[in-house]
Amino acid sequence: MADYLNDMALFVEVVRANSFRRAAEALGMPNSTLSRRISLLEESIGLRLLHRTTRKIELTEAGQLYYERSKRIVEEARIAHEELGEMVAQPTGVLRMSLPVDFATTYLAPLLPEFADRYPGITFDMDLSPRNVDLVGEPFDLAIRMGAPEGTGLITRVVARVSARLYASPGYLEANGEPGHPGDLKNHQCLSMSTMPSWALNSGQEIFSVKVASKYRTNSVAMIRKLATLNMGIAFLPERIVADELAAGKLRQVLPRWIGDPGPVYAVTETRLLPAKTQRFIEFLREKLRDAA
Repeated sequence: MADYLNDMALFVEVVRANSFRRAAEALGMPNSTLSRRISLLEESIGLRLLHRTTRKIELTEAGQLYYERSKRIVEEARIAHEELGEMVAQPTGVLRMSLPVDFATTYLAPLLPEFADRYPGITFDMDLSPRNVDLVGEPFDLAIRMGAPEGTGLITRVVARVSARLYASPGYLEANGEPGHPGDLKNHQCLSMSTMPSWALNSGQEIFSVKVASKYRTNSVAMIRKLATLNMGIAFLPERIVADELAAGKLRQVLPRWIGDPGPVYAVTETRLLPAKTQRFIEFLREKLRDAA
């Protein structure tokens, strides 16, 4: 089928130029090659399309019908190609994505005005939830996930690496004391994500892994942050996530010399072959979140 379409375009060019020689020059190919391709097209159809003479070409009845149909197809293909080229240069369309609410509000929202200015033709449809959407069965272009995504056959791209630190409320620390070393965390209430049964910490000179035990295990960063402000335990979260609570004095840093290993933030897609809108967005996140904390 692809050969038919290519030869159809060559046929249209020959008819428009009314000459094999002029068409070959315009196409940048040998005259003999062009003539052979048109002959093969006629053989595949089983009808003569052109009467050839030494001075000119004339359309047969079948050739006239084929030309009328072909020129519309070739023109539509040209327009489609140009429109898609414009989409790559200035992408348009609805970008449907799934992402955790805290990542969206803390990291993504401040970036959206710049992205909107850069690509005004892109609009957003965002599902803010911790659930792992089905990128194959549901109409999403991509998902943003903190931590390794579940599912096989999906394509993952790291767009950022985020480090967590330890935080607790002044009230909790007053009632329970302040740990002096990560090993002391076994004696404290630790507010943990369901996907993080242990916390990996390093001080630059020492690496320590803490297996955390908690009455409260959840898949919501917002819930962990809220429980920490209510004196319920020690949280392990990125600084940006708790910036407002730190500024208000509701939380303060614990074990300030210790920091979590940088965890990857992934852009997850079903395929490597992405529309321009999705490509540009992933590139933008990589550019802006390279130094995320």
